[in-house]
Amino acid sequence: LYVTEIIPRERHPLIFGTFDGLLSGECFIIVNDHDPKPLYYQFLHEREGHFSWEYLEQGPDRWRVKITKL
Repeated sequence: LYVTEIIPRERHPLIFGTFDGLLSGECFIIVNDHDPKPLYYQFLHEREGHFSWEYLEQGPDRWRVKITKL
């Protein structure tokens, strides 16, 4: 998901909807223009123990994060 192309208020609902539609072991990658650390903390709060978070690229202009459903 290229989240920079999504209206900001729609980003997190779309990301969580995508995540919730995954089967265990499936993943997706988000691409952003800044570190999505707030999203990580939201995942910790709302989906603790049900996801893994792996940085594939960390700036300075692009971040890519692989989110896997456990």
